[in-house]
Amino acid sequence: MYDHRQLFPGFPGGGQGSGGGFPGIPGFPGGGGSGSGGFPGIPSFPGGGQGAPSSPPPTGGQGGQNQPPPGPPPNFQPQKTALQGTQGGPSTFAVDPGAIRRCLFRYTYIWLRRDAFWFYPVFIGRRSIAGWRWIGFTWVYFGIDLDKIESFTCV
Repeated sequence: MYDHRQLFPGFPGGGQGSGGGFPGIPGFPGGGGSGSGGFPGIPSFPGGGQGAPSSPPPTGGQGGQNQPPPGPPPNFQPQKTALQGTQGGPSTFAVDPGAIRRCLFRYTYIWLRRDAFWFYPVFIGRRSIAGWRWIGFTWVYFGIDLDKIESFTCV
């Protein structure tokens, strides 16, 4: 029977003087280079990135676009009208980015198939939207595909 540490002396846990880690690869534990170790770009490891994946992107573009709204949303839930929603089943079409663009940086009520909530959009792409979702007591950064949105209204 062979001991894998003898067959692969340069690998992590390998034979003489391997030191563990990945030798010669900067930024990895046991690697070469001037880095202090860790996994670059991964925030939960030493030497990692600048923010958790669920945090909003760095501020840029329009001033304050990645700041949550200044206060809570309106204290009511809009009624979904026949024109807004689908009667008789879920829609097979996605919300058009051009239609929801007028709601950018405005309090917007979103209806999904099984959920509804206040939202404050700060980014609208071709197939998705991102912004701040009200969870009853605070705003959290949130993104969703436009084809998941059944209806919306902004105030």
